[in-house]
Amino acid sequence: MGFWYHVAESNSYLVVTGPGIEEVLIRKKAFVFPFQKVSKISVTPFDFSMSLQAMTVEKLKFSLPAVFTIGPEDTVESMTKYAVLLTGESDGRSTSTRDIVGAGRNHVQDIVKGIIEGETRSIVSTMTMEELFRERKVFKAKVIQNVQSELDQFGLKIYNANVKELQDTPGSEYFAFLSRKAHEGALNQAKVDVADARMRGEVGEAEKQGRTKQEIAKIHAATAVLETERKGEKATADARLTDKEIRIEQELNLARIDARRAAEQRDAELQKVVEQKRAQMELERLRATTVTQAQIDKEAAQQQADGDLYAQEKGADGRRYQEEADAEAQLFRRTKEAEADFIAKEREAQATLITKEKEAEAMFVMRKREADGLLEMAKAYGALADVMGGPDGLMQYLVLQNGTYEKLARANASAVQGLQPKINVWTTGGGGGGQGDGADPAAPIRNLFQTLPPLFSTINDQTGIAPPAWMAQMPGQQQGYGGRSGADDTALAKKQQQQQQHYAKASTNGVPGEH
Repeated sequence: MGFWYHVAESNSYLVVTGPGIEEVLIRKKAFVFPFQKVSKISVTPFDFSMSLQAMTVEKLKFSLPAVFTIGPEDTVESMTKYAVLLTGESDGRSTSTRDIVGAGRNHVQDIVKGIIEGETRSIVSTMTMEELFRERKVFKAKVIQNVQSELDQFGLKIYNANVKELQDTPGSEYFAFLSRKAHEGALNQAKVDVADARMRGEVGEAEKQGRTKQEIAKIHAATAVLETERKGEKATADARLTDKEIRIEQELNLARIDARRAAEQRDAELQKVVEQKRAQMELERLRATTVTQAQIDKEAAQQQADGDLYAQEKGADGRRYQEEADAEAQLFRRTKEAEADFIAKEREAQATLITKEKEAEAMFVMRKREADGLLEMAKAYGALADVMGGPDGLMQYLVLQNGTYEKLARANASAVQGLQPKINVWTTGGGGGGQGDGADPAAPIRNLFQTLPPLFSTINDQTGIAPPAWMAQMPGQQQGYGGRSGADDTALAKKQQQQQQHYAKASTNGVPGEH
């Protein structure tokens, strides 16, 4: 919330109310602070046209047309009374500040009309009809005085009061009879006056005619003098007015020219700044694109030109050496051919050296650009890591983007593809005696040894490895295990020896066994 600066029109005042103001504040211009309200009241007078129905002391009714011009009095005290008592509508609603002239005028007119009618009737009731005719000025003064005394409490002032001719009320012909009587009396008196006037007129006609001619001559002369003076004054005033208009027009033209030139100068300055900025932007763009490309083209063209010049020079040298060799005697041909061969090999070596140098430079440029690209990529990854919440977030993003999880899943699937594992399930314990394992102390050892045969069988089936022979017989036994013959033991020992050799060979090769 802020404060606003209000200015009233020439025919109105500002009325400010709110915090910091005891009652109302009447101003032509004022700052309006928060929680304060401002409205405008007009001081333009307004007319009240009415036809009053009154009765004299003789009980004679008549109609009295009157026009009163009333408005707020232009003093702070009167404006305060008017603002407090009569602004707004009769029901207490405030009027809009935009409606300055007619704000609250309806109920004000009703109040003023009631005051005028009441005071006028009270004055007429104490006067006779004759007094009204004779003392019209007194009657008007009394009405204005009494009404003004009542309007003072509202801050209003009577600027003018016009009481018209008295008129009959409907059903009454009092003023019509009086008018007829006055007309007849005036007609008779007029006849007498006409006869008397005719007599005196004929007597003084000649005198009047002479005096008339004299007065007419004087009037014509005075009129001519006045017309001449007025024409001179008018010509002087017109000249002054024309001169003043010319000066004003010149000043306006100069002001327009100055304003137009200032605007053109400012526009030119702004346009210059815009063009400078545009030129700088275009220069930067050309540096970023065209200049770089032109530099590359220039270097390539220079290298091409150097290569062509070098080829032309070497070609010329070759032709010169060839001509010298042809001009030489047959005796020196082999020597010159050897020298030419030596020179050709030397030139070839130089060309090879230059080619290698150019390739090395090109490789250096390529590696440098790759390094620049990697640097930019590292900066981009750094910014991406900041966005992803750190290196872990970036690593997760790259793993998802490159499909690393899918590749690991496919690798794991291909690792076990084609395998046919053999799964054997066996149980131990639970003899047929009907007693639990807890009743036999040797049950855990017996269960352990019962698992060995199926375990060795599974290892043999999947890897081809057999257990050693010493695990299949007891120490000190000379005969076959389990009542077998010596031939069976020999065959079993040979098979176990072959399996041990096979196991040793597989262990050396790093293969646990055949699958």
